[in-house]
Amino acid sequence: MPLKPAMHDEDVRAQMGRELRRNSQRTVFDARQRLTSSSGTRASFDFELLDEYASSRLGGLLAVPALVLILALFASLWVSPLAAAAWAAAVIVANLVVVWFCRQFKTEDPTKFNAGRWTATFIAGELVNGISWALLALFTLVAVDSVALLVAMFAITLVGIAANAVSTRTLPGATLMSTLPAAATVTISLVIAGGTLNWALAAVVVGGELFFVYLAKQLYASELETIEHQAEKDSLINELEEAREMSDEARRHAEQANIAKSQFLATMSHELRTPLNAIIGFSEVLQSELLGPHNVPQYKEYAGDIHSSGQHLLNLINELLDLSRIEAGKYDLNEEAVSLIDIAEDCRRMVEIRAKAKSIELSVSYAHNLPKLWGDERAIRQVVLNLLSNAIKFTPQSGKVHLMVTRSGDGGQLLSVRDNGPGIPENEIETVLSSFGQGSLAQKSAEQGAGLGLPIVQKIMELHQGRFDLFSKLRFGTEVIATFPRARVMDALAPVVEKKPRLEIYSEAS
Repeated sequence: MPLKPAMHDEDVRAQMGRELRRNSQRTVFDARQRLTSSSGTRASFDFELLDEYASSRLGGLLAVPALVLILALFASLWVSPLAAAAWAAAVIVANLVVVWFCRQFKTEDPTKFNAGRWTATFIAGELVNGISWALLALFTLVAVDSVALLVAMFAITLVGIAANAVSTRTLPGATLMSTLPAAATVTISLVIAGGTLNWALAAVVVGGELFFVYLAKQLYASELETIEHQAEKDSLINELEEAREMSDEARRHAEQANIAKSQFLATMSHELRTPLNAIIGFSEVLQSELLGPHNVPQYKEYAGDIHSSGQHLLNLINELLDLSRIEAGKYDLNEEAVSLIDIAEDCRRMVEIRAKAKSIELSVSYAHNLPKLWGDERAIRQVVLNLLSNAIKFTPQSGKVHLMVTRSGDGGQLLSVRDNGPGIPENEIETVLSSFGQGSLAQKSAEQGAGLGLPIVQKIMELHQGRFDLFSKLRFGTEVIATFPRARVMDALAPVVEKKPRLEIYSEAS
């Protein structure tokens, strides 16, 4: 018994050690991720953000050139078509360079990911893209109608800033590089052109630049938060999966250990019972003085003590082996048609001497015309004996024990044993029904057992597809009920009626 707390403390310390190592590894991993990150978060987050950026640019592979061509056609109304085509070609080529970088990123092995190198590569590509958009300012050199052209440049710039800001939202540095050159050159062109309208347009361009950069930062923060939540979710799922695997592994070890224990005990029947039978037999010979009287009277008393101790130990071993065979799945029922009333009456006669020794009134009530049950007679007899023995053991002197056999409400048959003993506290009922479990009354009683009687009854009733219930209340006594199912009652079979032979008288004349 003293080993159990120590083993429990050792398991707790081992669990705490595993948790400490897991937390330390997680802390070191997070620190390494932050040190290798280009954004100050985690390298894995950088990969997700850059992957989203590359996907956005690749998704706009056809949309961006189409938009640029539309803007170029729009600009050709005020500038020469050749200048508009040159600007469109420059922007499309710069966009293709960025797309090429994104394709290279997608094909690279993620395990060789370098956040700093790819961030710098994408920002450089977006700078080239931004400069190509800034070539809008060259339109003023070949303009036909400069006023209308400035308004067209203003509109094209805002469209370009919006398109690039949305496409590069997960890479703030790329957003700035792709939008600032065009915004700066167009703003300067509008300011140089002079006039209230141009200055107002220049102010709108600056405001648009600030707004879309701010919007891109908000989208970046939102995307980063989503990735963090997803990472936390994945981490939690991994921890739960790890905990489930550890639990399954521990359960498998426990089941294997329990099966090994049960198989060991189930195979030790002969080795344990053989010497005990010899001890009991020889002690009985000595006690009865079959080979002659003892010279010392105490020898007969000692032989009686050895005999009773051997009987107690044999009963304990039999209970332990029965429970082990049941748990190991080796308890086979030898089923036949049996009478529950006959078994109950035999068991009552067997324990009647013990009841009279404690002046306990042992009463019975049996239902009439109960059909037979299909079950194992030895196992059912063990159920009745265990229940009666427990009732007599814990019922005080001059108490009452009542045995009843009758039909159950669902058409089955039940056996009830009720006593007026001290009862069992409600919080101890679960303990009493567990293997080796003993309540406070059993621990104080001089007649202590192994705590296997009721668990064996439960297992036997389960093998018979039956039910076992225990009801108890302090100072009012205890009632235990073993119920056999309707399927095991044999009243569905028609009784066999013997027909009397018909006597025929023949006369001599016939």
